[in-house]
Amino acid sequence: MTFEALIQSIVNGLSAGAIYVLVALGLALILGIMGIVQLAHGEVYMLGAYVTYYFCVVVGLHFLLALVISTLVMGAAGILIEKVFYRPFRYGDFLPPVIVATGLMLFLQQTAAITFGVTPKVVTTPFPGAITIAGVSLSWERLIVVIVTIIFVAVLFLLLQRTKIGQAMLAVSQNLQGAALQGISVDRTSSVAMFIGCGMAAAAGALMGALFSLSSTMGGFALMKGIAVIILGGLGSIPGAVIGGLIIGQIDGIAGTLLGPAGASLVGFVAIMLILIFRPQGIMGLPSR
Repeated sequence: MTFEALIQSIVNGLSAGAIYVLVALGLALILGIMGIVQLAHGEVYMLGAYVTYYFCVVVGLHFLLALVISTLVMGAAGILIEKVFYRPFRYGDFLPPVIVATGLMLFLQQTAAITFGVTPKVVTTPFPGAITIAGVSLSWERLIVVIVTIIFVAVLFLLLQRTKIGQAMLAVSQNLQGAALQGISVDRTSSVAMFIGCGMAAAAGALMGALFSLSSTMGGFALMKGIAVIILGGLGSIPGAVIGGLIIGQIDGIAGTLLGPAGASLVGFVAIMLILIFRPQGIMGLPSR
């Protein structure tokens, strides 16, 4: 591999890692606050891509406006999902929410296939062309992916650190009973977490749809990557999700160039296993008692 090819792989891995970060942040937020692994997260990601496609291609709105609408629509859907499907099982047995999430995942996947069809769709973004620096080419689409991700991550960290609802979410994630005794509404906090988590997943799906084609089964890949990232970064850790997403993205970028997509996935999971041998709680996770 030449030096230019290596730098190009790192740049491509950065854009892939940015999308993984958005998916993983939603999973980590929901897991940390509700204690539930949101297995339907991939389908929220997929529907976010399709909602963006509808408003961008069918309605004719600007891609970024369609992305914002998709984020809000799927965030609102997340509140509904939390109230109807997950609230009865919050911090309960592990198996019931898994069963409910699996059924929801299949339902959303088939609904998307019936509504939008099985033919892959393409979102044409208004950012054609590329910039070339020192022999390295970066398409404007991938640059927008990185910029949008930075904005989302910055807003999330500001929300958690500087607002009352953010502090409430941190308190609930650290001690549910203690937060409730302090007058924090666990139900409202969970709804906000689902809104943010599903909104970020929808944004990730929209950004991925700008790079590749859309299909009703695209959520499986996103869920697999998201779970891998939060395991690597530390279950429920927000900073860990960012670090883990960037690491997995770089592995996919560099190993993908050398070994192809299948080889990159293998290298990624081997790297995760090796890291967990020395740090079982993940990079930013807390040691279990």
